[in-house]
Amino acid sequence: MQAGTAQPAQRIGVPREVFPGEKRVATVPEVVEKLIKLGFKVSVESGAGDAANFSDDTYRAAGAEIVNGAAALWAGSDIVFKVRAPMSDEVALMREGGSLVSFIWPAQNPELMQQLAAKKATVLAIDALPRTLSRAQKMDALTSMAGVSGYRAVVEAANAFGRFFNGQITAAGKVPPAKVFIAGAGVAGLAAIGTAASLGAIVRANDTRAEVADQVVSLGGEFVKVDYEEEGSGGGGYAKVMSEGFQQAQREMYAKQAKEVDIIITTALIPGKPAPKLISAEMVRSMKPGSVIVDMAGEQGGNCELTEPGQAVVKHGVTIIGYTDLASRLSRQSSTLYATNLFRLAEELCKAKDGHAIVNMEDDAIRGLTVVKDGSITWPAPALKPAAAPAPKPAAAPVAEKKGGHGHGSSAPVPAKTLAIIFAVGALAFWFIGAYAPAAFLGHLTVFVLACFIGYMVVWNVTPALHTPLMSVTNAISSIIAIGALVQILPPEAGTGGRPDALIRWLAFAGIILTAVNMFGGFSVTRRMLAMFRK
Repeated sequence: MQAGTAQPAQRIGVPREVFPGEKRVATVPEVVEKLIKLGFKVSVESGAGDAANFSDDTYRAAGAEIVNGAAALWAGSDIVFKVRAPMSDEVALMREGGSLVSFIWPAQNPELMQQLAAKKATVLAIDALPRTLSRAQKMDALTSMAGVSGYRAVVEAANAFGRFFNGQITAAGKVPPAKVFIAGAGVAGLAAIGTAASLGAIVRANDTRAEVADQVVSLGGEFVKVDYEEEGSGGGGYAKVMSEGFQQAQREMYAKQAKEVDIIITTALIPGKPAPKLISAEMVRSMKPGSVIVDMAGEQGGNCELTEPGQAVVKHGVTIIGYTDLASRLSRQSSTLYATNLFRLAEELCKAKDGHAIVNMEDDAIRGLTVVKDGSITWPAPALKPAAAPAPKPAAAPVAEKKGGHGHGSSAPVPAKTLAIIFAVGALAFWFIGAYAPAAFLGHLTVFVLACFIGYMVVWNVTPALHTPLMSVTNAISSIIAIGALVQILPPEAGTGGRPDALIRWLAFAGIILTAVNMFGGFSVTRRMLAMFRK
C-alpha cells in the first residue's frame, strides 16, 4: 500500500464470501460512496451483497463497479476487503504484491500466513487491532461483531424458550419472568444483558473482571460474585486464565445458577486458546426441562461440554445452541457496522484523500494490524509503549496570612473573640426589638427567621440537578406578598380604621397583577423543567 505521485487511484475490491453459511459482506453501498470520496475506486463481485440484502443495483448507484467472477475481482484489485480469512483458492487468485484487509487470526492460521507471505502481500488483520488504544475504537470490528452476536444470542434463546421473557398477570393466570444467567460480561455479554433485561427477564451475570460489575448493574442485571478473591483482568481488554482455586469456586457458583435459571448464555473466550469448559454435563442434567443454553464460544469448542458447534441440539431436556454464525444471522446490520470499521481504517491509511493507502509502521494502531508487510511476516507486533506518566502538579502556593495568624479565605475559622462579639450584638438587637417593638411585629419576625432557617435546610438537601426547577417554584411561592396586597384592597373590618387612600389601593391592585404572573409563570416553568427529568 504505497503511494505514487503519478499513479492512478488504487482500487478496492470486495469479493463474495465463500465460507459456508457466511452472509456478511465487507462493504455496503453507503460506505462505497465514502470510499470514493477518499479517492479510491471500488469494485464489488456480482452477488456479494445478496445474502445481506444489498443488491448489485444499489452498489452501482453508489458508484461501485460490478465485476463478474472472483478471479476477475481479485486480479483487478489493489486492496481487497473481506470478512472471513481467505481460503487457499482465494489466496491463489490474489494479485502478487496486493493488499488484504480481513479477519485473519494469525495465531490459529500459520499456514495461511505463509501463503500470504509467498504472494508478497501486505495484510492487515482486523482482529489484531490493539484494542487498548482509545483512538482505535472506531476501527474495532471485534467489538462491533461481538455486540451483534450478544444481541442475536438472546434472540435465539427467546426463539427456543417456551415462555415469555417478561412476567405477566393475565386472566388465565400469572406468568413468572424468565431467569437468564450470562457467563462473561465482555462486549457480547453486556449486549446480551441489555437485550434480555429490555425483554423483561431477571438477568444475572458473572465475569472474572470485578470492574465490570457496575456495567452489569447499569444495564439492569445483577452481578453474581464468585466466592474467591482473584483479579481476572488480562491484556488487551480480555480476561485472563484463572487459577484452579478460582475455577473450582466458579464451577460451584455455575452449578447453583444452573439449577435456578431458565436460560444460560456463555461468552467466555480468550483469543488463541480453546474455549474454557464452564458448563458440565452434570449441570445440564440439573437444569429444568425446557431450559436453553446458548454457547457463543462454539467455534472454539464451546463453553458447555455437550455443545455441538454449529448445531442446536436437545440433551437431557435442555436445548443447547452452538451456532458459530450469530453475527452472520444479522447480516445486514453486521455488514454495515463492519463496513464502517473498514472505512475508518481506510481514513487512517489515506489521510491525503488521494486514493492511495499508505501503511505507516510508526503508527501503533496500523503496526498492530499489519501481520504481513510486503511478503515479510510482521506478526506479532511489539508491545505497545506504556503511556507517559502525567506530569506532577505544582505544589499549591502557601496561603497568605492576615494579621493575627489566620488564613486568607472563606474557609478560615472565625476567631472566638469575633464570634462572641457577633452573638452579643445579635442578643442586644433582639432585646431592643422585644422591649420597644409592637408585640405583633415580634411574632412576625420570629416566623420570618424560622422560615429562613427551614427554607435553607430544605434547599440544602435538594439534588443539584433540581436546583433550576426549584428556583422557579420558590419564585412562585415568594408571591405570598399578594396576600398583603389583598389586605390593602379589601374593605376593613369594623373598628379597624378607615379605608386606604386611592393611591395605596391602585398600588396594591398592580401588585396583585404582577404577583399573579409571577406565581402562575413560576409553576408553569417548574412543570416544564421537571418534565425533562421524566422518561
